[in-house]
Amino acid sequence: MRILIADDEPGIRRTTRIAIETAGHSAAEAPNGLRALKSLEEENFDAVLLDLKLGADDGLEVLAKMLKAQPSLAVVMFTAYANIATAVEAMRRGAFDFIPKPFTPDQIRAVLAKIEKARVLETRVKSLESELSREAPPIDLDSTEPSTQRALAVAFKAAETPASILLLGPSGTGKSVLAREIHRRSAQRDAPFVTVSCPSLSRELLEAELFGHVRGSFTGAVTDAFGKVAAAEGGTLFLDEIGELALEIQPRLLRLLQEREYERVGENKSRRANVRVIAATNRSLLDEVKAGRFREDLYYRLNVISVVLPGLKERPGDLARYAENYRRFFAARLSKKISTFSPAVQSAFAGYHWPGNLRELRNVIERATILASGEQIELCDLPEEFGIPADPAIAVGARVTLEALEAEHLRRILAVSRNLDDAARTLGIDPATLYRKRQKLGLL
Repeated sequence: MRILIADDEPGIRRTTRIAIETAGHSAAEAPNGLRALKSLEEENFDAVLLDLKLGADDGLEVLAKMLKAQPSLAVVMFTAYANIATAVEAMRRGAFDFIPKPFTPDQIRAVLAKIEKARVLETRVKSLESELSREAPPIDLDSTEPSTQRALAVAFKAAETPASILLLGPSGTGKSVLAREIHRRSAQRDAPFVTVSCPSLSRELLEAELFGHVRGSFTGAVTDAFGKVAAAEGGTLFLDEIGELALEIQPRLLRLLQEREYERVGENKSRRANVRVIAATNRSLLDEVKAGRFREDLYYRLNVISVVLPGLKERPGDLARYAENYRRFFAARLSKKISTFSPAVQSAFAGYHWPGNLRELRNVIERATILASGEQIELCDLPEEFGIPADPAIAVGARVTLEALEAEHLRRILAVSRNLDDAARTLGIDPATLYRKRQKLGLL
């Protein structure tokens, strides 16, 4: 690494430089704050060792200027005036670490090792984010539908405030994606975004995962553990499928929201929490309240700002754009030259009810891209529930046979039904009769 030593004492700079170079790094020196800031403009440094009392300069003020110019710079403060207050203040202002004078070469090498480790972890995170971007389609939160535009506008305006936000809508509509975007647009963007899946664990384990626990508080609690609330400190806690949160845990969540306090399982000590809560559900919480499965006071505390994401069937203007984005992504990922959807596929997409919404659309197009053998996705590449697309030339009153009219009606019902039983109920016939008609009309 390239390290800048900013200290007004030549002896300290020389000793520190020797410690840095024997650890395999290179160093430069600056006797005052002005020279240190100028060095940062002229060269790239991985870290700075900065004296708190830098001659006539205040090291904390120099620290602020350094981090303003390079927010990711690792700055280690050292001083002969070491005390807890200055250490806390330096760290609060963004210092990487704090070393009291007089220090030993081993202390310098130890803090450099910490910086190296942090840099390696940061590189790994960036690498994983890059890999993830190649594995997942790009996030698209635009919409041509007025209702969705209004919902997103409310969400993004509320993102700038600390208010709790409740995201409502069917499964697969992108509630978790929107929650992350709200966090990214908030003042907490640089702090953690922590997700808790409310239906994923038993009541006891979910309570411990959420709030933490002390050793021996339940079977399997062999050590103390901080929970997701502590992990989200200063950031956002996303409660996914909040409608399935156990009734017994709800009073503790209400206390967290109202008083910003909580207790770990098995502990009587109250802890303060600084978290912004975003919750999501595909259920009607008002119905859950009426049924006695959800606390009314918790519902109103969560429902400060509510955002309803419509299902994909209610967003026909967005369907084609999302489908095209997924097609481009999966074609590139699979190295296939697929340039478009056939007209039959476009018709089938428009007539389908999309019960799984965006999640289902993604899966359908990934499957179709894998199966496609030509330069466009064909109807035969789609799952069987899409049936055969409607023929707009065949309609009631058109000069066509009854058999053609019946076949077209069956096609349209099959295209919008969840399954064959659902289609049979709509048609008023039993599934066996529907099967025979499909066989007779060549719709199998």
